[in-house]
Amino acid sequence: MDRFAISSGLMTASLSQHISELRSKIGQTSTEATTGRHEDLTLHLSGRIGKAMLSQKALTDISTDREVLNLRATRLSLIQTSLGTVQDSSSGIAANMLSAIGGEHETEIGIAARDAKTALSATLSSLNARYGDRFLFSGDATATLPFPDQTALLSDLELIAETATDAADFKTQLDDYFNSPTGGWLQNIYKGSPTASDAESVTADNAAIKSLISDLAVLAISGPEGSLATLSGYSDLVQETSLSLSASETKITNLRADLGVYEERNAISLKTLDTEETLLNASFNDLTARDQYEAATELQSLQTTLEASYMITARLSQLSLINYLG
Repeated sequence: MDRFAISSGLMTASLSQHISELRSKIGQTSTEATTGRHEDLTLHLSGRIGKAMLSQKALTDISTDREVLNLRATRLSLIQTSLGTVQDSSSGIAANMLSAIGGEHETEIGIAARDAKTALSATLSSLNARYGDRFLFSGDATATLPFPDQTALLSDLELIAETATDAADFKTQLDDYFNSPTGGWLQNIYKGSPTASDAESVTADNAAIKSLISDLAVLAISGPEGSLATLSGYSDLVQETSLSLSASETKITNLRADLGVYEERNAISLKTLDTEETLLNASFNDLTARDQYEAATELQSLQTTLEASYMITARLSQLSLINYLG
């Protein structure tokens, strides 16, 4: 009786351990059948595990690099879109103002000035674009909104026009306003940083952008009822500003072309990563791949063995000395 109990207990314990190992093996094989990759790479690869780990790290690095490049691509695309809106907003205004001022048509001059004011508002709004929580045109001050609105800028230029002795004096004060470190542009209007650590970023203090904003602002206050219209040399000033606006639009085009170079370079880098990833995946798969059909077949066999082990365990638990003797 005692020997039988001991023997039965040993058999039950052995089966329990066997069942536990089978369940663990089934879990591992099930994963391999799903992923097509060996679960225990150390056991499978033995001395080649170092090579596999290096390949895996390289693939992880590629994934990280791709994420950075995709973020950069999106940021560059948003900058291009904003600058495109800036160009579209100012389109045709220079020609309309030149025609109006040349013919001395006050109504048309007023309409062109109104259009310039609308374009200025759209331009500043576009330059307030952001990606996530980073303002794209604020330089290193990425958390700062570049432009609150156009009211302060137009008010400052109106004040310059009121105090200027003539158009030439207005131009001198305007140049100081936009280009001096202590001028109103940096002190009152542009709230971002004039510098950017990222070579691929564009600040709203960029010469091309600043030139276009200056031209639009001057034309916006060029209506026949404004202070600028009372200055000597007013017509020549408006004509020069209109021609300058056309030149500023060309500068914006050139700026966008420069950004296009960065976009192309970024796209090439992404393609290079794709090629590297394909090659590394092939190498890594050669080392770690598990035949999924073979794994599925093994899984079925293991499940059959597990069911049989459960049945034997159940019979042992019901076995009595009488059954055994019988």
